Amino acid sequence: MLYDECSGLGQAKAVGDTIRYEVNPQKVRQHFEGWGVSLCWWAGQCGKWSDEKIDEIITWLVSPEGLNYSIFRYNIGGGDDPQNHHCTPHHMGQGKGLRAEMEGFKDSFDDTYHWERDAAQRKIMLKIKEKRPDAVFEAFSNSCPYYMTYSGCVSGNTDGGKDNLRPECYEAFAHYLVDVCKHYKDVYGIEFKTLAPFNESATNYWHANGSQEGCHFDYESQIRFIQVLEPILRESGLSTVISAADETSVGQAIEGMNRYASAGIDKYVGQWNTHTYGGSNEEKARYGELARKTGKHLWMSETGAGGRGIAGNLSLMQRLFDDMRYIQPEAWIDWQYMEETNDQWCTIRGNFATQTYAKVKNYYVRQQCSRFIQGGYDFVASGCDQSLAAISAHRDTLVIVSLNEGLAAKTHMIDLSRFPNMPLRSDISAYRTSAEENLADVFDSIGIDGTTLILNMPAQSITTLVIPINL
Repeated sequence: MLYDECSGLGQAKAVGDTIRYEVNPQKVRQHFEGWGVSLCWWAGQCGKWSDEKIDEIITWLVSPEGLNYSIFRYNIGGGDDPQNHHCTPHHMGQGKGLRAEMEGFKDSFDDTYHWERDAAQRKIMLKIKEKRPDAVFEAFSNSCPYYMTYSGCVSGNTDGGKDNLRPECYEAFAHYLVDVCKHYKDVYGIEFKTLAPFNESATNYWHANGSQEGCHFDYESQIRFIQVLEPILRESGLSTVISAADETSVGQAIEGMNRYASAGIDKYVGQWNTHTYGGSNEEKARYGELARKTGKHLWMSETGAGGRGIAGNLSLMQRLFDDMRYIQPEAWIDWQYMEETNDQWCTIRGNFATQTYAKVKNYYVRQQCSRFIQGGYDFVASGCDQSLAAISAHRDTLVIVSLNEGLAAKTHMIDLSRFPNMPLRSDISAYRTSAEENLADVFDSIGIDGTTLILNMPAQSITTLVIPINL
């Protein structure tokens, strides 16, 4: 890398394949609310830990120097039959582990609420609120309580393709969800921004004796339930709105949104949520377009992936890039913060029993976006699928995140001619995570040639550029 230290300008020699693209600040894609993660199921385990350890893992999660996450999804448990009349005891231990066993707040229709339950997940949520006063919370449900189901089991009907919530229990379940939301507002001062009553409900894999709470809803059933839930939620006095429908793939989310519109109940939905475990970029673009036409908020509310090593981590980051570029959601939310047996579905790997934990490579990979692109930023057009660009609320900082999944070095030649003033090279910060680096300062990887910013990237790496601007 050759450059003129006096002028701050420089000429860089391209390394490997070269990708050329422009960043256009005039083309705003979406206003960003923030990054987030679900609280289930790790919070139900970590909330039993010592206060000191809870404090540290939440600091890693929410601090601006950590993951900088500000959106959290609280799981309202349905609660399985304590007598196990219709399911095998601890059947969830066969798959996700006993961590997936959620406590419900009632054991029967006539039971009083047991608000002391779910203490561990609640402790984590309250610690987040303490450390991150601007945190946004969503309440979501995987299943109604067991006594409202056909099967008597919260993991699904005996036939996974059939509804498990009995129609005569729609009103009772709606009240259950709203009562939980109201309790958290009245007692703890946490008012959920949104309430998601369904989770991947158009699928057919929720079945009795399964590995987690789950409940199939036909689209007609989703529509009927929202018609019951909406007035109960509105009359509660809460500002919480319904979010839907958290389908597992974007194609299913498109179908659901169209069905809602045809039935005229899309007006009751305050926010569209989708997961991105499946979905082409064409489907993502279509879903985002449909959502924006309704004028509603839009979240990518859950995703994750397996894989191996940094290759798996970077593959998920490409999905994140595609989600942000094509869906254009206002929030992007991880599925798990902590796992025990892998380093792909999480950013912290720990042992729930021994209370030991450590950051994994995925933590630093995720930080490349979450630490630097903050809530309040606007994503702007970047002409490359391997990059994201965002501008700060004060219009004084441009952040570019660039990805190289390949096994060879690459150079990104980034045209910044649409910005009024080209920054000095010495004013630009560059951070990289690779197999050998964790958010390392890599100033020497950048150069400037006229209005082109040159970034050299080694194989399997992700780099973030923080650039002062004046718009």
